Amino acid sequence: MSLFTVFNACRRAQTTALFSRRFLSSASQSRVPWFVDADSESSTSQPPTFSRISRAPPVPEDTPHVLRELHSELAQSPHLEHSALLVTRFSNVTPPMGDPLPLRRPQGKRSRRGTDAGESMYDIPGSLWNWIVFAQVKEGTENKGAIESVVRVVRTLLLAVEPPLPIPPKSKRRMQNGWAMVDAGDFAVHIISKAAREKYFGDTSSQQT
Repeated sequence: MSLFTVFNACRRAQTTALFSRRFLSSASQSRVPWFVDADSESSTSQPPTFSRISRAPPVPEDTPHVLRELHSELAQSPHLEHSALLVTRFSNVTPPMGDPLPLRRPQGKRSRRGTDAGESMYDIPGSLWNWIVFAQVKEGTENKGAIESVVRVVRTLLLAVEPPLPIPPKSKRRMQNGWAMVDAGDFAVHIISKAAREKYFGDTSSQQT
């Protein structure tokens, strides 16, 4: 065997070993088979990015600007049922009537313990607020800090409004009945659980106009 033949055999062996190392290295770094286009694989393997779509109902056309901003902020809260977020005029809300008290005549010389108060001498039309906001937390989270978290968001936004709104001081008591309210003068924001909302306000899903 000539020296030239031995030299060529060594060259072929080195080339084969180098090719094998490169092939194994590329195969270990990528699981894409050699017959699949890498560009098309990378474009199809990554799922599309979906933006958060709010399911909150739209606000009425005559809604004040501050309530529009509040609605947009609450529509992004992870603690709320977005489909139950409601901004409406207070006149559109009709709380359910409770059972009437049994009539009982006053007793004794001082006429006490009677439940029939007679007719009122005063007729006060309207209500305390012109607008009302219902922010319903997700079921099961009302006693786990969800209401307090939403209250902080509401107060932070309303305290930054100019001119300032008549926001009362923050209550240090934790709500245990599934209901908190922020009084802002012309409107009120109710952060409420589903059970408390149905109990005190009834079905408000169709009260937005």
